[in-house]
Amino acid sequence: MSATKTKNIQQMFQDIRVYSEKLTSGMEIEDFILQADTFVSPTKWHLAHTTWFFEKFILTEFVDGYKPFNEQFFYLFNSYYETVGEFHPQSKRGLISRPTVKETVSYRNHVNEQINKLLDTAEITDHLYELIEMGLQHEQQHQELILMDIKYNLSFNPLYPALFEHKATKGDKAPELTFTSFDKGMTKIGTDAQEFAFDNETPCHDAYLNGCQIANRPVTNREYLKFIEDGGYDRAELWLSDGWQIVKREKWNAPLYWVKKDDKWSNFTLSGLQPIDWEAPVTHVSFYEADAYARWSGKRLPTEQEWEHAMKGEEVKGNFMDDDRYQPDDTYSGSGFEKAFGDVWEWTQSPYTPYPRSKPLDGALGEYNAKFMSNQIVLKGGSCVTPLSHIRLTYRNFFYPHMRWQFSGIRLADDPVEN
Repeated sequence: MSATKTKNIQQMFQDIRVYSEKLTSGMEIEDFILQADTFVSPTKWHLAHTTWFFEKFILTEFVDGYKPFNEQFFYLFNSYYETVGEFHPQSKRGLISRPTVKETVSYRNHVNEQINKLLDTAEITDHLYELIEMGLQHEQQHQELILMDIKYNLSFNPLYPALFEHKATKGDKAPELTFTSFDKGMTKIGTDAQEFAFDNETPCHDAYLNGCQIANRPVTNREYLKFIEDGGYDRAELWLSDGWQIVKREKWNAPLYWVKKDDKWSNFTLSGLQPIDWEAPVTHVSFYEADAYARWSGKRLPTEQEWEHAMKGEEVKGNFMDDDRYQPDDTYSGSGFEKAFGDVWEWTQSPYTPYPRSKPLDGALGEYNAKFMSNQIVLKGGSCVTPLSHIRLTYRNFFYPHMRWQFSGIRLADDPVEN
């Protein structure tokens, strides 16, 4: 392997590991253990689990006679890898007061030192490089989860604490909603590129499109408010059956984190309670809400193939985690597909299933994506808490349709106009 590539992976390891610590540097000790529900995890667990990944899949394989930092951590910080052993249930991660935050930091430092030593002294084979790269991509996913989870955990505090300083934006008015038409025909979806991609993005394959129209920008908070004011959450005819049952059971009446007081709406953010930015993309809506809004507007959601085909000409840039804003903003370029990447993950109508001829990775890493291909929906484009270097056109995120603590929004689509 070239000296340049070796140096690059060493720098990537340093940068990404440090960035996780930057994200948590403003937290108090009490914040690290919060777990408000079974589907989120404490910050401390994220920091330990991403470290476990490097220790379990790299150090134990490539360092002769490696002595684990603590054998019990192999059980405690495994997430769902059945093939490497048993694991502590996710629902009880918030009950783990020990190891302490201080010991968790020591664990990270220990594994960092061992990985850096390995990269300095060992021959970096293609296999080792690929595992390190996978571990770093995995850590970037957990950086997003750290922000998603701590926002959800802090949202139950009636004081609405701020983790980060609020950043003002340009205050652009969202451009008029328009649609671009795409003809029916064949297109290429997925990737066979040499650059990193998860197994669920491969292989590149042919897909037939029936023709569609795709909106120039995501739906804004102002537009979504009209849906609310028109009784959108009270009209059963707009909702899929499962979604309607959840709306009634959970008493949904607005996106997650919207707060109404004295007939005024505010929005809980990672910078505390803020006035809603009406020109910014609406976020923290479930697939069911996105689908209902699309029906209300007389449109639909795009398929993932339509979305990917439409965005092929767009540069991967936008409001990402790197901007330290951690909230969708009201900055618009005035051309192309606005906010194609960043700001909000965009729901598609496509179920999360394998591509034709797709094969999971060998060994335990085959559990990374493939076993979740059931009852989930694909989202595209990244969000304001996604690292810029982590996203690409072919990236496939996936969540269950009722989930809305992720930064997910709506881009409308429609069928082609008949001549």
